[in-house]
Amino acid sequence: MLTAECYVTNFSVELHTGVRVLRLASDDGTNRLTRAVVLGLTDAVRNLAQDPAPLVITGNGKFFSAGADLKEIAELTGPEAYEFAGMGQALMNAVEGFPGGVCAAISGYCMGGGLDLALACRWRIASPTAVLGHRGAALGLITGWGGTQRLPRLVGKSRALQMFLTAEKIHAPEALRCGLVNEVAEDPVAVAVARIEQRLARRKTLRVE
Repeated sequence: MLTAECYVTNFSVELHTGVRVLRLASDDGTNRLTRAVVLGLTDAVRNLAQDPAPLVITGNGKFFSAGADLKEIAELTGPEAYEFAGMGQALMNAVEGFPGGVCAAISGYCMGGGLDLALACRWRIASPTAVLGHRGAALGLITGWGGTQRLPRLVGKSRALQMFLTAEKIHAPEALRCGLVNEVAEDPVAVAVARIEQRLARRKTLRVE
């Protein structure tokens, strides 16, 4: 059983005007969602939810997240794998239910569990070089973190099945066309923060009026 004492620091939280940016930052740059990272992120998101300010989740220029650590998964027993699925679902539900709304700012690869994390966000902004997909079918795996439910809601059942069964990689232009992302921008984080700040400014103006 993994406990809170096993948390690792593989992410940071940056404060902007009325917006928080949670940046995934693993030592190897792939931002894999290990058990320890999933627990840490869940705890962080729940704590941040006490303040209703919006949240942006991002990675680095090459990886939003490569998903779960396959080496770690291969060593899990049946009960441990079941527990890990529950951990991932708890994280995705915390993100999905975040009171201020969460935007995924995606650059580089967003794969497997990383895509599940992006799907749990309220909206997604991708860089022109972003690549998204669920590669589990190529490895004999399927996500247990809610992606099989959230992806069809965005792109339709047929397109989602194609992505899952063929382990297809979707590049940013196609992701925008099929509805997987809401926008493509050179700097997804800057655009996400700007959009949120504009929205907050409009709300303040309406209150004043």
